[in-house]
Amino acid sequence: MLRTIGLCWLFSAGQALACQTALILSMDVSNSVDAGEYRLQTEGLAAALRDPAIVEILVRDRVALAVVQWSGQDMQAVTLPWTQMFGTAQVEAFAAAAEAMPRAFVLSDTAPADAVDFAVAQFRDAPDCARRIVDVSGDGTPNAGGEIGRARNRAERAGITVNGLAIEGIGVAITNFYQRNVITRDGFVVTARGHRDYARAIRLKILREISRVVG
Repeated sequence: MLRTIGLCWLFSAGQALACQTALILSMDVSNSVDAGEYRLQTEGLAAALRDPAIVEILVRDRVALAVVQWSGQDMQAVTLPWTQMFGTAQVEAFAAAAEAMPRAFVLSDTAPADAVDFAVAQFRDAPDCARRIVDVSGDGTPNAGGEIGRARNRAERAGITVNGLAIEGIGVAITNFYQRNVITRDGFVVTARGHRDYARAIRLKILREISRVVG
């Protein structure tokens, strides 16, 4: 009896320590994003990662994070490689690194299909997690690269969720584009009303993603 209880406890503990989510944060750094707007993105991301509610879930669920910057065709880079969150100090170190990230590309086009394909490929090196998510943020529609709908479908066939963070100017054109073309069927879009609203939007988005809410 005691041996059975012990085995059950070990199984439960192992489940609790397993990675629940592998999340790629994929940031648009194309020509439409100026230096000040880029800084709003990095500072907003860092602030979101330091939010106590997010920190608690990151550590509890052993979430794995990576950051990708993307712009035009063949212009994607892993800025922060996969890091699994085992403690608050690790989360803080990742947030500090995100805040200090140098910009990977300048004066380049917007190719979200290439960004999605690149992000999907990074899961080959990811920890073994229950869910895999690509978080694509951007403030424009494509002017380069492949067909975004096909890239989205390839992600979906691989069992990867694609969510969107649409950074709007006036109206909801970017939000509508992301809803129709970028996100997978189990994905969702959060709208930021300009880059100054990015911090609020990325916090809401990450919290929803790691809380296992989809659609």
